[in-house]
Amino acid sequence: MGTGMVAKNIAPRIAELGHDVTLATRNKEETLSRPGNGNNPSFGDWYKDHTNLKLANLSELGDADMYVNATNGKGTMDFLNAIGAEKLKGKTLIDITNPLDFSNGMPPTLFVCNDDSLGEQIQRAFPEVNVVKSLNTLTAPLMLNPEKLNSDSTVFVSGNSEEAKKQVRSLLEQAGWKNNHIIDLGDITTARGTEQWLALWVRLYGHLQTPMFNLAIVK
Repeated sequence: MGTGMVAKNIAPRIAELGHDVTLATRNKEETLSRPGNGNNPSFGDWYKDHTNLKLANLSELGDADMYVNATNGKGTMDFLNAIGAEKLKGKTLIDITNPLDFSNGMPPTLFVCNDDSLGEQIQRAFPEVNVVKSLNTLTAPLMLNPEKLNSDSTVFVSGNSEEAKKQVRSLLEQAGWKNNHIIDLGDITTARGTEQWLALWVRLYGHLQTPMFNLAIVK
């Protein structure tokens, strides 16, 4: 779900791992005509090089084993509501999105934090969906390509369903994450912690002048 930078990084990688992938958008025509900016090509030009991926309007989506929320945080609920609870029922939803608020410029703040999280809000709104928060603590090019860093680092999962977390762990391991570097934090309320990491992440980005870094948990 989504056609921005995160989706354009992870969708080809998931397809490379042998899965059928559909990019979901509100309006295919508008998405394909979206202009590029800076070093980012237009979506239409990018898609010409990724025709193994399907592109579908929300109303055209077929059944899926897993959904990935790679939408803008503020637009997440509208996007999920447009898909509908019935289609999402019983499915695993990997929630990569962070509740970033850019209304006051940089650095962004969080529009939900401390005693709630976007992951929890999704779970409450769609109680029959198995929400798993993961991959939201690192930049898109590293999410499913951990080997791009020179040393092992850590990724987290949070969710109420053990079976759904097992499914997500399997995908992460296929992408190169080592089992002992995937930390299960617990239920979906633990997503509060990984979402709030973004406040420090943004400042580290400013200091390091690169987004290509990640946490490594040692004990």
